[in-house]
Amino acid sequence: MTDFVDTNVLVYALDEDQGERHQKARALVEELWNSGLGVLSTQVLQELYVTLTRKLLKPMTRPRARAVIQRYAAWPTHQITPGDVLAASELEQRHTLAFWDALIIVAAQRMGATRVVSEGMQADRSFGAVRVFNPFGI
Repeated sequence: MTDFVDTNVLVYALDEDQGERHQKARALVEELWNSGLGVLSTQVLQELYVTLTRKLLKPMTRPRARAVIQRYAAWPTHQITPGDVLAASELEQRHTLAFWDALIIVAAQRMGATRVVSEGMQADRSFGAVRVFNPFGI
């Protein structure tokens, strides 16, 4: 089972101020590192960099955030294309999703993922072969 990991899970795995979310996300990400079953997109990497350097209570330095991005570059990563943007716009309209969430779903589908691991989307919702999973049980 391949998991497409959304930005919020990666942020929680790195942000020790997130308490229980940090512990759960860290364990999940570690499991995906060990199994090699985690996938991402360029959108996730972009959002991760911005969040780490600008949105945390204790932002990372830019060099450290770049090192994090470089580390995740080892994961299979889908590069967003104009066709993905068009497919996401159709998915957004058909399923009443936020555009950025629809783009995550499209990237997950392109990567052959069976789950999108995310706190920010509706858990247990399915889009073709891709199901949304909230690892925090909220």
